[in-house]
Amino acid sequence: MKKRYKILLTVVVVLGIAYFCLPYYARQALLYWYPSIDDLSMFDKHTVGKADTCWTWGIAKDYNTYELSPEDDAYLNDFRTVSFLVIQNDSIVYEEYRSGWNDTKTSNIFSSTKSIVGLLVGIAYDEGKITSLDDPVGKYIPEFNEGEKKNITIRNLLTMSGGLNWDEAYASLFSVTTHGYYGNDLYDLVTTLDVIEEPGKQFSYRSGDTQILAFVVEKATGKSISDYAEEKLWKPMQAAQDAYWLLDKKDGDEKSFCCFHTTAREVARFARLMLHHGNWNGKQLVSEEYINEAMSPAGYLKDEWGKDSLDYYGFQIWIMNYKGQRNPYFRGMLGQYIIAIPEKNAIIVRLGHKKDEKRIRETTRDVYRYMDIGTKILDSRK
Repeated sequence: MKKRYKILLTVVVVLGIAYFCLPYYARQALLYWYPSIDDLSMFDKHTVGKADTCWTWGIAKDYNTYELSPEDDAYLNDFRTVSFLVIQNDSIVYEEYRSGWNDTKTSNIFSSTKSIVGLLVGIAYDEGKITSLDDPVGKYIPEFNEGEKKNITIRNLLTMSGGLNWDEAYASLFSVTTHGYYGNDLYDLVTTLDVIEEPGKQFSYRSGDTQILAFVVEKATGKSISDYAEEKLWKPMQAAQDAYWLLDKKDGDEKSFCCFHTTAREVARFARLMLHHGNWNGKQLVSEEYINEAMSPAGYLKDEWGKDSLDYYGFQIWIMNYKGQRNPYFRGMLGQYIIAIPEKNAIIVRLGHKKDEKRIRETTRDVYRYMDIGTKILDSRK
């Protein structure tokens, strides 16, 4: 018995030593295991303050009169949906919350955050803080004046064609994405990346590109990305509730590639902004020229397979080809979707814990199912 106890104690000691020998981000990853939409308490954060005068969605006369089919209801359950919202003509048509969520509980929209950063780049450009989208990144971040990195432009980063060595994998303990999410040194992490592909040639989805864009905005404006978002987007869009942007450490840098926390109703404002080509109730927040290009495919690039012209991504915004429609949308890990449907002046928001891993070309197939469900709701209206 004593021998077994000694062996067990030895194993525990060895594992403990091994754990504390790991880098900080790997220890955090083992502690929390996998990213969650409910991660607000895990990290330090910066508050993105609501507007003094708020604008709220109307409630449609046929609000929540649509009854989901058993199959659609089961689908939302199977992929652990927490929020499903359908809006048309500025009024909420259908709204449902599950698993303890409601219209005021926030969640992490993960990579949908990237599209917010893309809009902020456009605003900084509109204001002349960024002089050209074809500026080299090194004009704003000195570490990018070295070697092949000096050839990377802001446009390259906007279109995910920066050519940097970023492994897009959360499930790997030692991947750079895991490091970015759990670590406490984002600036050092992204400014030490190497170029592995010629910039500006092929789309390759890399979170590091967005994180660098956020640092460009900060250098150009002299403000943190969350302060700039509050001033130029959140308050001008008359947000009714505070949002939160997770940081890599106390008073540190925003995780700009992933981690904006808000509600379904609040995040739908971004889709409304897309529907109105950057205009919010008569005020042009993002120039029409910029946002229209952001919502159009960067067809001068090759797609991720290197065969065809890119037809599904613009400036940090995805484009869905759905039954002849071209719908711009934000997309985040675990199935966070904010979809603008110009042909119907409508919006679909789906937030949740899980996505369908089976793919249809560049995306997982669940986004099309949510489009199907939302379209049935819209088409049922009299």
